[in-house]
Amino acid sequence: MPPMTTTPPELSGFSIVAGEVRTRRSTTGADAFRAVNPATGAELDPLIHPATDEDIDLACTEAWTAFAHLGVREPREIARFLDAIADQVRGLGALLVATAVAETGLKQARIETERDRTVFTLRMFADLARQAEWMQPAIDTADSSRPTRVRPDLRSCLRPLGPVAVFGASNFPLAYSTAGGDTASALASGCPVIVKGHPAHPATGELVARVVAEAASVEGMPKGVFSYLAAGGRREHAIGERLVLNANVRAVGFTGSFEGGNALAAIAARRPDPIPVFAEMGSTNPIVLLEDALASRSEAIADEIAASVLGSSGQMCTCPGLLFVRRTPAGEQFVAHLADRLGRVDRAIMLSASVRTGYTKRVEQIASVRGVDLRVGETNPPKPDPNLAADAHEPIAVRPALFTTDAATFRENAKLHDEAFGPSALVVLASSDAALLEALGSVQGALAGAIYRTPSDEALCDKVRALLEHRVGRLVFNGVTTGVEVSHAMVHGGPYPATNQPHTSAVGSSAVRRWCRPTCYQNASQRDLPLVLHNENPLGVHRVVNGQPSREGIAGP
Repeated sequence: MPPMTTTPPELSGFSIVAGEVRTRRSTTGADAFRAVNPATGAELDPLIHPATDEDIDLACTEAWTAFAHLGVREPREIARFLDAIADQVRGLGALLVATAVAETGLKQARIETERDRTVFTLRMFADLARQAEWMQPAIDTADSSRPTRVRPDLRSCLRPLGPVAVFGASNFPLAYSTAGGDTASALASGCPVIVKGHPAHPATGELVARVVAEAASVEGMPKGVFSYLAAGGRREHAIGERLVLNANVRAVGFTGSFEGGNALAAIAARRPDPIPVFAEMGSTNPIVLLEDALASRSEAIADEIAASVLGSSGQMCTCPGLLFVRRTPAGEQFVAHLADRLGRVDRAIMLSASVRTGYTKRVEQIASVRGVDLRVGETNPPKPDPNLAADAHEPIAVRPALFTTDAATFRENAKLHDEAFGPSALVVLASSDAALLEALGSVQGALAGAIYRTPSDEALCDKVRALLEHRVGRLVFNGVTTGVEVSHAMVHGGPYPATNQPHTSAVGSSAVRRWCRPTCYQNASQRDLPLVLHNENPLGVHRVVNGQPSREGIAGP
């Protein structure tokens, strides 16, 4: 097992555990696989060797050992580590972008934007770790003057749970994968991370994993602070299950399908000591288009929504999948223009063959519902050409789809309420305001929702807002749901089935709190307390002292 060095031009296709490339092949040759370029259908190098059971167990053991060492590190040391990762990811330059483009079929501009977002996220959590106010320190000093009984000295703050298993996402090879938001927020909290790489972009995952391991070495972090498990092929599910069941893993972060998130939550729940799974599982992201807004600019709104549906071939968790419109001349004009825009796209490249299969099945399922009209798209996509030469390939692509239905059909058919992951949308045409509100009231929990309105729409908008704000994590006005800003105020979460933990967010500074629990210290000496609770307040953070916000030090017992 050679030690990590700087990133080589040729990748290994193996896991990276506690700073070492795990080149021992204890799995069979049949377990190995190659990623596929969705834009061409061609297989890619290198050959990927999925993690062995030994790799998984070692990663978890080393992570637990590292957790004990991280607990005595100062916040600024963890902050430097996160900044170093950001520098290393940025330093991969064109190699990282080209690799991700080849493995995902996403455009270069999209990958470059995602790379920049990942770097920004790492730096944001570095700043958060450095300040340490996210730990929510609170101190109630001992009080012997109370008439009933003496109050003990009580101090509390958030403390990390332990090693976190992060499952990479197919649709965000950087921002929600190896060094993405879950990894950055977990490390900021003081939790080691074990990443299960996504089989759709394994070379991208290994590139990033190598520089994370390099940053850990340079910054003197314990070697088990980060590991990357290559995964896919026949061992895909076995690797994930073994990782979640390992006793050293204390929490799980997941971005992906509804089925995948629920499966991981079920595995975690059957452990002798169940652990939390924070799963973001996709979303329909309903948009309500009110009458005056459509009457004033229906074509412009249709252009915005079409661009949102088609962006990244609709493979974003915030892609608008449900549109609620009154059946009026303006509403019909909007649908016609949206159909025209979506119908101009012959093929949209999908992330993988499995994603394409899921999309086509979902399109067929929606189209099969009585009362649903397929305005754009196809229910029987052409099969691969049997006359192709053995070494020839075809893109992994689909046609965008647009459906329309009435409010009653939507309300009464559960098949219409689930996400269709890809470039598709269902327009619900309501005959009245009451019918629109009734249909909207039946939607499932979503990550985001939007309302297009003008001042003339305010009366109905108030009712729509009251419904949506209980069903979405983020509510947009006069704009589309795609585009998630990385900021302190951002919420990227929502009620089930969009997530299984509606009180949390996967984006923004509040994401760090998922990997922690509140811990109280009673009558503790200074040496037994985290720095953030010391009398002199050496980190200079805002604390709640005897019920009042303060940055001052306090007199010790």
